[in-house]
Parts: sequence; C-alpha cells; structure tokens
Amino acid sequence: MSRPKIKITLIDRKGPHGCHRGHKIGDSFDFDTERGQLCPMAMHAAFPYIDILRYGGSIPGQEAGTAVFCCPDVDTINVFRIEITE
Repeated sequence: MSRPKIKITLIDRKGPHGCHRGHKIGDSFDFDTERGQLCPMAMHAAFPYIDILRYGGSIPGQEAGTAVFCCPDVDTINVFRIEITE
C-alpha cells in the first residue's frame, strides 16, 4: 500500500506582518518533495495532522482528507490547509 500524496497550502494570515520565510497566501508545497521550502515551525505543527491523514485517520470537524491548522510566527498567525491529493 502506497502512502497518499499530501499538499500543504497557506490559506490565510492573521496579523500585521508577513511570515519570516516570506510565504504568501496561496503558496502550496508538496509534503514529500518541497517540505524543505516550508517554515520549520509550520512543518512541526503539521506533522501530527499529516500522520493522521496519511495513515487513514480523519480530523474531527474537518472535511475527509483535509486538516486546517495554524502556525504562529512572531507577529502573525499563518493558517494552512493540508489535503490528500492522490
């Protein structure tokens, strides 16, 4: 059984300043091939959700195959969406 592909997209930002890595709303990253381009704190916050989705689980209150989470930066909160993109 192969693992499903995972895409992480920045969907919203709360706060007056941008991310320290310069990510903009709409930026997407393939978890397997582009995760090194994503902020390490965002990856840290994403890992539990990715593991749950990748191995067949679901997140309560979220659409099947998706998870929305936030990553706090110094002066802003970035909101990401993880989705399975088989």
